[in-house]
Parts: sequence; C-alpha cells; structure tokens
Amino acid sequence: MDPLKRVENELKKCVKCGACRAHCPAFAAWQREPAVARGKVAIAQHILKGDIELDEQTYAVMSKCLLCGSCVEKCPNDVPTDEIVVTARESLARRRGLTTFHKAVGQVIKNRRLMSFGALAAAILGPLFFRKVPQTSGLRLRFPLPFVGNRRHIPQIARKPFMDRHPEVIQGEPGKPRVVFYVGCMTNFVYTEVGEAALALFRHLGCTVIIPKGQGCCGLPGMSGGDLDTVRGLAEQNLAALERHEADYIMTACATCGGALHKFYPALIGKRHPELAARIRTIADKTVDAAQLLRQLGLHPEETGAGENLKITYHDPCHLRTRSITRQPRELLKSSPGVELAEMEGADKCCGLGGTFNVYHYDTSLKINEGKSAAIEKTGADAVVTGCPGCMMQLSDGLKQRGNRTRVMHTLEVLARALKK
Repeated sequence: MDPLKRVENELKKCVKCGACRAHCPAFAAWQREPAVARGKVAIAQHILKGDIELDEQTYAVMSKCLLCGSCVEKCPNDVPTDEIVVTARESLARRRGLTTFHKAVGQVIKNRRLMSFGALAAAILGPLFFRKVPQTSGLRLRFPLPFVGNRRHIPQIARKPFMDRHPEVIQGEPGKPRVVFYVGCMTNFVYTEVGEAALALFRHLGCTVIIPKGQGCCGLPGMSGGDLDTVRGLAEQNLAALERHEADYIMTACATCGGALHKFYPALIGKRHPELAARIRTIADKTVDAAQLLRQLGLHPEETGAGENLKITYHDPCHLRTRSITRQPRELLKSSPGVELAEMEGADKCCGLGGTFNVYHYDTSLKINEGKSAAIEKTGADAVVTGCPGCMMQLSDGLKQRGNRTRVMHTLEVLARALKK
C-alpha cells in the first residue's frame, strides 16, 4: 500500500481555505504556496494520484516543513498536516529511496554504539575540527563538513554521556512515585547538565528514578526524512526498554522526545503496526514532560531554585505547545526565588530548528530564528529558557550569529539551581 492511502480521508478534509498561511513559519520565510500546509496537501494528493513527477523539486517542497504543528492547531477542519507531510515523505522515500543524508542518519540513530563512539570521538578530537570564538563563547568548525558547513555554532559534546554516569535504578523514598527517565540523545550526549538537573529535582521529591539502559533515539530525525522503518525499529527498542520497569510515569526533559512517545508513535507507528498499538498507547499515556510532572507532584521552587537574581524570558518548544504544556513551566519559573520572567513577543513561535529542516535549509532556519532572537534581545533578559535541548541549540546558534551573549538554559536548570550548589 502507498503510505498516502493511509491518510487519503485526511487529505479530503482540506478545503484550501488558506488559514494556515498566517501561522506557517516556512511560508513566512519563502512566501510561496508549496511551502504552506494547503500547498503540501495538494501536492500529496497528486503524489497519491500518480500524476506528478517525483523529481528533486517535489522532494524539496516536501522538505520545507518544520513539523511545528502550527497549521494543525489553527486549522478549522482539523487537518493533521504534520502527519500528512511525514507520510508524503515516506511515500517519496519508498519510490525514490532515502537521501544520502537520511541514510546516514538512519544508520547512526539506530546504532547506539555507533552514536556513542561518534560522540566520544567528537569530544576528544573537537580541537582539531572546531575553534573557539571568544567574542561569542561558541565553537565554530575550522572548515566545512558535509551537511554542516562552517557557519553554525556547535555545542560541545560531553566526554562522558549522562547515562554512563548513573546506575539504572536510583532508589527513592518508600511510597513515592517511580519515574522512568527517557533521556534522549541531546541530553545524553550534549546537554548532560539537563539530565543532572532532572535527576536532582526528582530525587529531591523522593522519587525512585529509573534510567533504562536499553533506550535509544526516539527516531524523529528518521521520521523527518520519511524513514519510518527505522522509526518502527527504534519504537520497538524503546518499548522493550521502558516496559521492563514498573513505573508510575515516563518522564522526558526533551519536548521532541516527549512528542515522539506521546503523539507520533501512536499516530504513525501504531496505525501502521496494529500489533504494537496497545503497547504504544500504554507508554504514551504514561509519558509526561518534566515540568508538567514537577508541577503535578508539588515541587516548591523556593526550595530548589534559589540563586542569583536572574531575568529570563521563555520560549515555547513546538512539541510542548502542541501538547498544551505552556502554563506549567512558567508557573514553576515564576515561583523560583530571584527569577523575573519577562515574556517575549511570539514566545509560542517556532525557533526554526525543525530537526533535519535545519540541515537542508540552514539559511532559512536562521531567517526564521531572526525574529525569535530579536524578541529575546528586546526583553533585556539575562537568559532565554526553554524545555527542549534541540531548541537550546538553535536559540544559541541564532543569538551567537548576532554576537549576543544571552545565556540559553533549560527550565530544569533554573529550577535546580539551589540543588547544584
């Protein structure tokens, strides 16, 4: 079956009203009809009919989507455009094959040993490939690399991944919740301080924290390229790892990973593989964002977040915004001693990362990010705070491109300041 047959009825829901145009960051950047949701729906319909040439232009058009979900939220007919775009990319991948880049992505994300080796090599050999940029406190490549270039600022890779630093089970107090921590690749290999903050906060609450050793990548980088076979394999691997432990909650400190477990696994993998649907739904129902769970469990930020006076602004990650997780992190942050929250204009707008969108369309990704960076600067904040390590990387790159030294922090880092002293 052509994957698009699965969403044929959803395609018919689109009446081409154009409401999506006002909310699509890709359309705002390109100002061309194929970049917007209704344009992609129309192209998907032609792909299904078989009356459009599957050339480079068709593939390029379908790549011009950040999967931010803004069009889905605002659509009067509830057209799941993000699911349609992923399915169209899957159809193109089946007909034309995966791109060289996404073949490489698939090989890396489904092999944790390869990923760990690559991260260690990057951490050790970093000085050979990167140079420090003192004026912006960033790292820049010394020379262009495929799919990376040499303009972007790269965060430092941790020499020891977060998961290698801790036992699988960290016992808490009797009667307190058991929390499985789905760590995610960015937290494990890059922003390990986010993992440490999460661990400190939930241990402060007396929770037993379980870090399953068998967990892998959530698969969203593969999903972005239409490689649903790799996503399915990773989903099965993660299901097996998460099911091994009895737990009250599955906690994520990454909006993207949470979106995968909570939304995309049921919507994409569950529908394609009914034999996995019940298991996926059980995991999805237990999956909660860290800030959401801390709020639910009654964290008192005055006990954990005291530190120097800090003026912050908050960026809503798309994969938290689409799950209505916007109030909880703000309430926790505002309750932290010494923290002043200054709302930026367009806090709920996409930062321009979009997973592999940032690789294929880096200049456009930065163009989308310009408005976000300007809004952050306008607040005069010392730090911009968010709940997604991917957004952290994008926000940091955008600010440093402008020579701005505003700190980029995770929500949990702010909430755990007193615990890290």
